[in-house]
Amino acid sequence: MNIKHLIAIPLALSLFSAAQAKVTLPSVIGDNMVLQQKTEAALWGKASPGRKVTVTTSWDGNKVSVQADPRTGSWLLKVPTPEAGGPYEITISDGDKVTLRNVLVGEVWFASGQSNMEMPVKGYPSQPALGGTEAITNAKPSRQIRICNVIKRSSLSVQEDPQGAWELNSPGVVANTSATAYFFADVLQEAIDVPVGIIVASWGGSTIQAWMEHDLLKEKFPEVDLGSVEGSHPVRNEYTDACLLYNGMVAPLAPYTIKGMIWYQGEANREHPDQYVRLQTEYVRMMRGLFQVPDAAFYYVQIAPWPYHDPDSFVSGYFYEGQQKCLETIPHSGMAVTCDIGEWGPIHPSHKREVGQRLAWLAMQHDYGFDSICADAPTYESVEFKDGKAYVTFKVDDLMLAFLEKPFEGFEIAGEDRVFHKAEAKIDWDYYKRVIVQSPEVPEPVAVRYCFRNWCKGSLYNNYGIPAAPFRTDDW
Repeated sequence: MNIKHLIAIPLALSLFSAAQAKVTLPSVIGDNMVLQQKTEAALWGKASPGRKVTVTTSWDGNKVSVQADPRTGSWLLKVPTPEAGGPYEITISDGDKVTLRNVLVGEVWFASGQSNMEMPVKGYPSQPALGGTEAITNAKPSRQIRICNVIKRSSLSVQEDPQGAWELNSPGVVANTSATAYFFADVLQEAIDVPVGIIVASWGGSTIQAWMEHDLLKEKFPEVDLGSVEGSHPVRNEYTDACLLYNGMVAPLAPYTIKGMIWYQGEANREHPDQYVRLQTEYVRMMRGLFQVPDAAFYYVQIAPWPYHDPDSFVSGYFYEGQQKCLETIPHSGMAVTCDIGEWGPIHPSHKREVGQRLAWLAMQHDYGFDSICADAPTYESVEFKDGKAYVTFKVDDLMLAFLEKPFEGFEIAGEDRVFHKAEAKIDWDYYKRVIVQSPEVPEPVAVRYCFRNWCKGSLYNNYGIPAAPFRTDDW
């Protein structure tokens, strides 16, 4: 463990030195940034204590002013932003001026999670991201995608600067950016044809509680160990101990104005599904408050199949179920299912483009008016058992279920003995939302499960290629 990451030290709050200007800014406020369109976008920093800070925006020439704190010099204000466009300039002055250049106005998304979010477009060693080479070689700085990769930092106390600046869509930047986040931005920007900015803060192996705030955990999750951040024991792990990544990588970004969040995390918490429902629900509430966007969209990835210690275990199935419950506990949320793209070897599936696409399609449907697609996964609705068969009905928004030239796999069926057997499945062509499941080994079935084991590949989709979510009809 690199303990130096954990020491709270004074930070240089600026892309500009004090010798250049009295106004200093966090690194997330700078050249090349993207501001959320048609909103009140937050800007903040430090200036001479007590001095008036004036912000002038080139898109309308208007000025917005605020007085810096008489003691600390801290200031925060919000500027009205126009419809998407740019590039623009923003001048910030307390007598001496700082000018931010090449600023775009468009859609801003925050991406976070553990290693499957962190995995870059160039891939990990011996673990490629399919489509990565094309994305890197086709990257053009003129493309209206801007990227802010937050540098990894774990901290015992809340920091002020996020240590990550906005960069252009160049091959070198794209290669080292989260593949999931980049493909999300790539698909979304092409579809809505406005600038898209992505802020990426991720760390492989991290727990969700590492990304959460101390007071929230202390109040609502007494079972979570806060000893590291409270000083009752040394840091045990800089990316799993509670609050350390929130302090170093999330809180310093606030209150940057965003449209929404994408989230790919859960493997580190997979053995505690019930707790995770509570944690993820409170995480989203916390983030919406932190960024001062109470209705911010939240789209997350249901973790992919992987053998773990026992490929036949149902541990992942219970976690899938917990993740799906979050659709009910988190307003304005959506879940990208990945049960069809897991890989036996690496825990980091190579199909990151599909993950980014599915997240982008959720945003397009629910936030950008693309109502001609159905990006939501088909989910289990009900089951009827008769004549030795199970008739499973899905919630699928009036869209026909399809199998895309793949054999149906992943279905299991059990009788009163609660022993599951591999089952055959087919579409009920008399009622296109229903699948008929049966097995000669289970003449009187009472339960069905689909893709509920650690290792099981999905094969059922809606007409838009969105895979059905894993489920069980029992409560065993």
